[in-house]
Amino acid sequence: MSTIGTRPVAALLGLGATAYTAWVLEVVLSTGLDPVQTYVSELAAEDQPMGGLFRATDFTAGLLVLAGALLALLRTVRRPESRRPWALAGWAGLALFGAATAADAWLPLSCAPTVDPECAARETAGLVPATHQAHAVSSSLAMTGALAGIICLTVAARRYGWWAPVARTGPVLVLLELLATVWTLGAVTAFTAGRGTWSLGAGQRLQVLLVAVWLATLAWAVAKERRT
Repeated sequence: MSTIGTRPVAALLGLGATAYTAWVLEVVLSTGLDPVQTYVSELAAEDQPMGGLFRATDFTAGLLVLAGALLALLRTVRRPESRRPWALAGWAGLALFGAATAADAWLPLSCAPTVDPECAARETAGLVPATHQAHAVSSSLAMTGALAGIICLTVAARRYGWWAPVARTGPVLVLLELLATVWTLGAVTAFTAGRGTWSLGAGQRLQVLLVAVWLATLAWAVAKERRT
């Protein structure tokens, strides 16, 4: 990717990473949810006092990353020297992540199942709104896209000699992200089976924090880039 036009991509990704960490506001806001045990998405549930705020930040983060990824993808396709498979797959993955994250904001949970036994019982019985199932799908797509973007663009950085900060720190962030994802999936499975939360919230918050850190690293690297 040429330096021409890289600043908008860097700005969009950087702002998207910032908005994606809005959940840290729970440290100073009274949400009533335990960050170690609850889903991040429960902050944005319809019955939560700060739900509107967190839905707005999720939507903003998704749109910003989607716009940055599409702009980068367009410029990559237009430049033969940048048209590399790992790069194309990576930007496409980030575009999926952005779109699915924005969709999450329009498909909120109606209640918080990890802290509300009645909500959990209705969810198990299939008596919650369809947005619960839709939210699960969009969240899964978002994380799939994030993992694809993180892995593919890290490989691209190392293989093609691009984005030195990503090439240096990307492999460590990829490994940590995969470990956090395994932790989160295991905790979700345990909770669904009625075996407790296994610190689900901590695992998921680490997972999304690492995505934001990687996005910020990519934004910084793209801003510094001079040539592909």
